[in-house]
Amino acid sequence: MGDGAGVLVTGAGGFTGRHASRRLAAKGYKVFALVRSEAGLPVIEGVEYLICDLTDKAGVKRIIDQTQPQFVLHLGGKNSVPDSWSEPLLYIESNLMTTLHLLDALQAFGLRDTRVLVAGSRLKFGLERPLHPTHPYGLSKSLQEAAALVWGKLYRLDVMIAEPGNLIGAGPSTGICSLLARHIVRLERGESPPPFFLSSGEARRDFLDVRDAVDAYEILLRKGEVGEVYPVCSGREKSLAELAEDFAKLTEVSDLNIQIGSPSGGELLVSSEPLLPEALGALGWRASLAWEQSLLEVLDYYRKEGSASS
Repeated sequence: MGDGAGVLVTGAGGFTGRHASRRLAAKGYKVFALVRSEAGLPVIEGVEYLICDLTDKAGVKRIIDQTQPQFVLHLGGKNSVPDSWSEPLLYIESNLMTTLHLLDALQAFGLRDTRVLVAGSRLKFGLERPLHPTHPYGLSKSLQEAAALVWGKLYRLDVMIAEPGNLIGAGPSTGICSLLARHIVRLERGESPPPFFLSSGEARRDFLDVRDAVDAYEILLRKGEVGEVYPVCSGREKSLAELAEDFAKLTEVSDLNIQIGSPSGGELLVSSEPLLPEALGALGWRASLAWEQSLLEVLDYYRKEGSASS
C-alpha cells in the first residue's frame, strides 16, 4: 500500500508515534521516525530513527533535506494540560513553532507536493472565541492548527489537520485510560495507591484505539482534502463513570477506589458536540477494533510491563 513512499513521523518516540511508525512500516512505507533519543525504542523493519529536536530550526531543515519525504505525519509536541499552566511558553514553542519549522523547511526545499497531516486537538478553544481560552495547552493547539492551515495557503503546501478523540491502546500513554489501568494494576498487586480522581463521572469522551487512529491518518495522508480539518474518532462516547465500570469488568479487584471530583479543581472542557467520523468514512475508513479488547490490552500492557507503580 505504501509502495516504499517516504513518510516522516515526528514525535515517533511517543505513544501514538510508536504505533504509527510500526503500522506505517507494515503497510510498506519507508518510515523516517523523528525522535529526541533512540534509547528504549524497538528495532522495526522499515523504520529509520533520526535524532532531532523540532525546536531546532536548522536541525529540522537538515532532516527535511536528508529525507525528502513524500508525507509528513506531525505528532510531535507537548500535550499535558496541567503542565501547560507552569510552562506556557514552552507549549507555544513545542506545538506552534515546531509546526512552522517543518512547514518552513518544506517550503525552503520546494517540497510543495509533500502531504502534511498535523495532529491537532479537540482541547483547542477555537478562533471564534480567541479571548476565552481554557488553558495554555488549548491556546497552543489552536495557534498550531490556525498557523498550519494559513501557512499552507500562503506557501501552497498540502496541509491537513486531524483532530483525534481520546486515543487508547497498549503503550506508554498519559491518557485517562492508561492512568486508570495503571491504578487498577497497582491494586491487583496488593499495593495501596491513593484514590483515583475522576473530574466528573458524567463528562463524556470519544475513545478510539490508537491503531484505528493511525489507519485514519494514513488514509488522510493519501486521500484527505488539503486545507480540511478531520475529526478522527469512533463516533461513540462514554462517560467517565462508564469507563470505570467497563474497566471493573476486566479485573477481579472489587473496589477500584475511585472518587469523583478532581483534587486540583477545574474540568477539562471539550466541545459538547459529539465527534462524527463521516468525512473519514467517505474516504473508506471505519473504526474496527472492539472497545473491550482495547481496554484489556491497556491493562495487560501494565500487567506485563511491571511499571504500574508510580
